Amino acid sequence: MYRSLPSFVLGFHGCDKEVAERVLAGKDNLKHSENDYDWLGHGIYFWENSPQRALQYAKHLKQNPHLTKSRIKQEAVIGAVIDLGNCLNLLEAESLQLLKSTYGFLKQYAENEKSPLPVNSKPFGEEKDILIRRLDCAVIEATHTLYDVMEKPRFDSVRGVFWEGKELYPNAGFREKNHIQICVRNLDCIKGYFRPRKSISD
Repeated sequence: MYRSLPSFVLGFHGCDKEVAERVLAGKDNLKHSENDYDWLGHGIYFWENSPQRALQYAKHLKQNPHLTKSRIKQEAVIGAVIDLGNCLNLLEAESLQLLKSTYGFLKQYAENEKSPLPVNSKPFGEEKDILIRRLDCAVIEATHTLYDVMEKPRFDSVRGVFWEGKELYPNAGFREKNHIQICVRNLDCIKGYFRPRKSISD
């Protein structure tokens, strides 16, 4: 009942400048991500209200081309006005409980089939955050599949909060890369794209 957010949100997507210009010109749409390690399942990803994080991520992909299928020559950010619609909103209790129930179902199925569940993991090296989220992706995708089987209304989007990066200061409850991420599954939720601008006070 309370999954729907009663307003538009602004999302920001980091990509190559040529892609951004084609989308802004109405000649293309942003593409769905369908990796088995996507944090919120398959869809188009946005940083909620954070063009800076979108730009940081685009720069990260440019420096690490093995992490993306589409090469970034010049990093850019595109803004989107998003209606989350029927949202699997992982900032509210009902959606979290649904995900927990789906995990139980998936675990039982894996045991019956004698097959291992996917796992979340950290990349090699110094990284301390869990960035490879195969288990989370599988649970979220299984939730969508179960809803289809039960003929329940499909989720248009998924929204989650993540604590990521180093502590801001010793013993802090905040980290350098905390963010809210949105995964749009239904393209009609994107009501329009825009070119982010700097504040006149900057």
